Amino acid sequence: MSSAPMTQDELKTLVGRAALAHVVRGEIVGVGTGSTVNKFIDALATIKDQIRGAVSSSVASTERLQALGIEVFDSNAVGELSVYIDGADEIDGRGHMIKGGGAALTREKIVAAQSRRFVCIADASKQVQALGAFPVPVEVIPMAAQRITRQFAAQGGQAVLRLKDGAPLVTDNGQHILDVRGLKITDPLAFESEVNQWPGVVTVGVFAHQKAQVCLLATPQGVQTLQYD
Repeated sequence: MSSAPMTQDELKTLVGRAALAHVVRGEIVGVGTGSTVNKFIDALATIKDQIRGAVSSSVASTERLQALGIEVFDSNAVGELSVYIDGADEIDGRGHMIKGGGAALTREKIVAAQSRRFVCIADASKQVQALGAFPVPVEVIPMAAQRITRQFAAQGGQAVLRLKDGAPLVTDNGQHILDVRGLKITDPLAFESEVNQWPGVVTVGVFAHQKAQVCLLATPQGVQTLQYD
């Protein structure tokens, strides 16, 4: 009798626990944001006495870490981190990602840049050939939103202001997010570099310059470890 396939929630729990193997004991770990990362935070609490604490990429993750008794440090109070562990909305075969579905992309990119290694934790549904099926989040200064929307339209993208409870969502940084559909990103490095130069863009949710070195991919057969150059 075959067992029932694992639910997506069970897969996230599996990969969250697997990420503990990449946590450097005795150090501060970079922690991302999102439903898969929440499973990692819960697992991290089981070894909290073996780490110094965490640097967090969002208010939500900070609150969860602190509630579990894990000390959270300001990113400016610590040096380089050995590892940053976070999820992804999409990841391609080179470790490039789309992130920001949880609206924390700017702080996620900051902590990723502070870390020597990025370990992505995701389920197999996030693996793609080319980035862009998932709408690309772009954090913007509100006064620039309409002009940036027009710039994406010129590239064939449809940018929509992200709402929460009928009003523009406000990020932890006090800014707004555009979600851009209709893009197929064949050169993530060039795309990220270009959009980041547009006046009013805080961060684009393509992580190519801060790509993953490792992806722990939860599959029905278990956790696969993917390494990227």
